[in-house]
Amino acid sequence: MGLSKRDLNRKKKSLESKLEELEEKAKKNPMNKQIQEEIAELKKKIEKSG
Repeated sequence: MGLSKRDLNRKKKSLESKLEELEEKAKKNPMNKQIQEEIAELKKKIEKSG
């Protein structure tokens, strides 16, 4: 069973908010590779969902 449009929108919004938080952390510590990788993964997931 697939997700409804409402559920998809919620999922996308939560991914976007996580992305914003990670970008703030990345600004404080730009050399952290783990944060950079997580940001790249979230951007891919947002592109897929939207």
